[in-house]
Amino acid sequence: MTLPDPPETGPATDPQAALMAEGDRLARHLTQTLEATLPDQPRLTLLGRSLALNLVNAFVPTLEHISRRAGRPLHATLTVDDRARPLLITATPDGESGPALSADDLLRDLLFVRGHLHPVVREHLQGGLRGSEHQATRALVSCLNSRPVLDAMTRAVQTLLAR
Repeated sequence: MTLPDPPETGPATDPQAALMAEGDRLARHLTQTLEATLPDQPRLTLLGRSLALNLVNAFVPTLEHISRRAGRPLHATLTVDDRARPLLITATPDGESGPALSADDLLRDLLFVRGHLHPVVREHLQGGLRGSEHQATRALVSCLNSRPVLDAMTRAVQTLLAR
């Protein structure tokens, strides 16, 4: 008896699921970057996913608001590219395509400096590995609200508006 072939499935099309996968990739990178042990892995996964979801999902309305205030409104949508990776695409109000930005590039620009975690980001995330869940949540919020992350978000918005 032979089993039927499983149905062919294409790349994932759910942007939020793709963003979770991007968070998992970020968590693997953080595992190599932070002083982490095997028991820290679940917390690193939580931090990676939280960073990806919160930063990218916050970037969309931020870009729309700032571009509207600048007199050059852009509408941003999270979608997936042909490799099932999350991608932010933009369009003008009349439907003309604007610049696109991959989520992994955005996360890199927001969290890293010259290929290394920004020292402030590193300090917050390292603090999030230890202690209670409450301490981890506070460390994550502190990271998201840190000056380097907010400054990098400003630069990313300015770059998209300049294109």
